[in-house]
Amino acid sequence: MSTVVGERDRLAAVARYGIIDTPAEPSFDRIASLAARWFDTPIATVTIVDAHRMWFKASRGLEGITQVPRSPGLADMALLTEGPYVVSDTRCDPAASVHPLVTGPPGVRFYAAAPLITHEGYRLGTVDVWDTRPRHADAEQLAALQDLAAVVMDELEERHRAVSTVHAERRRRKRAEAESAESELLAATLQRMLAPPQMPAVPGLELASHLRTVGPRQIGGDFYDVFALPGGRWAFVMGDVCGKGAEAASLTALIRYTVRAQALHDPAPVAVLSALNRILLSAPAEGRPGFCTAMYGLLEREPASGPEAERGFGLVLGSGGHPCAYLLRAGGAVESVRPAGGMLVGALAEATFAERGARLGPGDALLLYTDGLTEARAADGSLFGEDGLAGFLAAHTGRGAAALTEAITALLNDLGSAVCDDVAVVALAVPTAGPSDNARGVPGPRQAEFSSEGQAHG
Repeated sequence: MSTVVGERDRLAAVARYGIIDTPAEPSFDRIASLAARWFDTPIATVTIVDAHRMWFKASRGLEGITQVPRSPGLADMALLTEGPYVVSDTRCDPAASVHPLVTGPPGVRFYAAAPLITHEGYRLGTVDVWDTRPRHADAEQLAALQDLAAVVMDELEERHRAVSTVHAERRRRKRAEAESAESELLAATLQRMLAPPQMPAVPGLELASHLRTVGPRQIGGDFYDVFALPGGRWAFVMGDVCGKGAEAASLTALIRYTVRAQALHDPAPVAVLSALNRILLSAPAEGRPGFCTAMYGLLEREPASGPEAERGFGLVLGSGGHPCAYLLRAGGAVESVRPAGGMLVGALAEATFAERGARLGPGDALLLYTDGLTEARAADGSLFGEDGLAGFLAAHTGRGAAALTEAITALLNDLGSAVCDDVAVVALAVPTAGPSDNARGVPGPRQAEFSSEGQAHG
């Protein structure tokens, strides 16, 4: 009897969170991607378990599959186990061997899960990683999986609080037209504060940017910044804050201030990201930490040891859980650049970060973006993805920063409603011409910033 009652209460908790059969959300998709990356598995999911099915709120590597039957399955064992649940070889496990993802495509042979546990102790589902080969998971990986499950629960709790607040407000009264107009004005003002009004003039470099928010009243969490450092060096940062609204705006302001302040003290990417991680963990927003992904870079002009037209920039990139950057080489190659091992910023006290060096030569361009671009979904539900972006960029190598940004703006317009999250883009390109006004520190004719409407500002 107690088991029946316990399951009934658990299902009531699942219903209270109102997550089943909701559309895909970038924050959960990002967690599935991180799980797959940390475990180096082709498949990862964020799973909610109801009475009859395992429903995937987010998945990576299971395109076209949104749910599987609960029985036979792995869900019950994962929910009943204290701590992470691991099946090293599904063919040797009686419960796992009959699971539809084991007996059919993709032929799962390894499974590990960490439960999603509410404050009351109810288990809503799991964060899972799946592989098509038998393997083992070490203690560090399983600890990371549990941390991701905790992050998912933070997101679910925040989502539940937000929905409850909205419903309570609707029951009390509707907002007056004047309040709506004032809120829209505030949102627009805060959104303008999230992006620098104009890109700086960097000697020898062309810059362009584009910021697009989803919905006219949305205060997005995507941000970027480019600023000068002593000694003729330049720093840049691109990131995506968890959440939207005024909280995201205030968190973005804190991040920009922290990055600029730390870069003056020690501009190395790992040092900047580590300092930002400490600050975000020590400044919780409404009882929960605010976290972000970030790509921070350091640029230094090569010394004038040869012809001016051959000078490029030394580049060091640091990653904090952010999507890869792309180097578009003058010869037509497109290179994915992601320092290995960078974790979310502001989510874990023990987070580690990584950096990687590269050279930006004449005719080369570097593209930074937020995941609203690669997570755009086609009509069939498939992601545009990093492969889609890399293929698109292969047709646009050798172009200046403004031309490259214009091409991506046109791509976003073509994708239309498939773009369901904010998108920020920054392009940096080294001209192929000889000494010019731009090389002397004056913005050239192709150096521009693009607003959310796609209009250029010189």
